[in-house]
Amino acid sequence: MDPILLLACILVCEGAGAIGSVATKRSIPNWYQGLKKPRFNPPNRLFAPAWTILYLLMGTALYLVLLIQDSPWKLISIGLFSIQLALNVLWSLIFFGRKSLKGGLIMIMMLLVTISLTLISFLQISELAAILLIPYLIWTGFATLLNYSLIKLNPNK
Repeated sequence: MDPILLLACILVCEGAGAIGSVATKRSIPNWYQGLKKPRFNPPNRLFAPAWTILYLLMGTALYLVLLIQDSPWKLISIGLFSIQLALNVLWSLIFFGRKSLKGGLIMIMMLLVTISLTLISFLQISELAAILLIPYLIWTGFATLLNYSLIKLNPNK
């Protein structure tokens, strides 16, 4: 075990979340609060703790992959992980920062595909790393449905 590497992996993921949260926090009180929401929309207070836990799991999964010495999947996995993390930040910047429901939907669909590919590539290296990404995949699937529902309920936004 390398606690410094584990901490670094977690901080990278939590840091990505912090970047996205800057745009999010600015838009929630005004723009997001004014949108019509589906019945299944969770309370705003649940999003920050959920994402904090998901970023912790993501960082731990990355750490487990980085520990593996010889795997032809390692470089692919790290590349896919990096892409999905960038898409994660971009979704927040587009959805909340640009206040674009449709742009957000396009971005989150790309994110969902990339998370799926990352999970599959992690599975080739570490079953536990792949398992740790399952809650993230499920949450992002839910967020995709929520994003789509917001478009339907707010066609002029």
